[in-house]
Amino acid sequence: MGDNGSQRAVVTGGAGFIGSHVCDRFLEQGYEVVAVDDLSTGNRENVPSGAHLEVLDIVDGDAVAGCFRAFRPSVVAHLAAQASVTVSVKRPERDLDVNVRGTFNVLQAAAEVGAPTVFASTGGALYGGNASIPTAEDAVPEPLAPYGASKLAGEAYVGTWGRLHGIPNVVLRLGNVYGPRQTPHGEAGVVAIFSDHLLRGEAPTVYGDGLQTRDYIHVADVSRAFLLAGESGRAGTFNVGSGRETNVLQLLEVLQSLAGTQLEPRFEPLRLGELIRSCLDSSRLRSQLGWAPTLELDEGLRDSFRSYAV
Repeated sequence: MGDNGSQRAVVTGGAGFIGSHVCDRFLEQGYEVVAVDDLSTGNRENVPSGAHLEVLDIVDGDAVAGCFRAFRPSVVAHLAAQASVTVSVKRPERDLDVNVRGTFNVLQAAAEVGAPTVFASTGGALYGGNASIPTAEDAVPEPLAPYGASKLAGEAYVGTWGRLHGIPNVVLRLGNVYGPRQTPHGEAGVVAIFSDHLLRGEAPTVYGDGLQTRDYIHVADVSRAFLLAGESGRAGTFNVGSGRETNVLQLLEVLQSLAGTQLEPRFEPLRLGELIRSCLDSSRLRSQLGWAPTLELDEGLRDSFRSYAV
């Protein structure tokens, strides 16, 4: 899969929304890229043409180790996950398998070839409902759902394996990521879900009173954080967010304006495990790795909506 002198990246979850953009980012920097994905939620059409797709499940430790030994990556971006909060409440054992055992398998395989791992964790679901706003990385995690707990366990392995093997592993705690290729078929991608409903002239569903807030960050800024972290040679835990709270009704208002619609939303009860407020302090990432978000929310939403309207 290439000569020994090239930079190589493995991106787990590389056929997914965020992972495929991370593949793009590493390819733009001249890396050889292998996307690892079991295609349970990812789409092979998301994988950029310059990347090689390995279809495997990260819960299969032998398969992961074999892939890493053959490719010998210089960096691993680990985004493969069971990412649904609702599924995590219904099937916590699946979360445990994918997000803990799967992360362990990736770390083991990466350590064997001496590659640092950049781990995609969660901001809101990890910190819980009692953290100060905006939330810094030293806040005590109080996850409200098994998904947050499994990510916290994954983080512990990322840090421990880094210290144990002398590898600069990184945890990136992501805000609410949005952008092109986000699927409207799920629970997490509210920008994609609202856009899809508005484009079809269907009333969007708002859970709770719509005043719950999130920290929305465009996928282009997130993919840049993965590249910077992977190349930094620096271990640590970093938030990746805009530092701004936006509530659901505000988000819907901007998207309605872009769609030219005025549809009345349907209101449903707040879902189990859902946070009321979430906003991340990303100043550590700014000061240590020189990262800052480049897309304001209005501009990012325009970019995203255009991609869904095609």
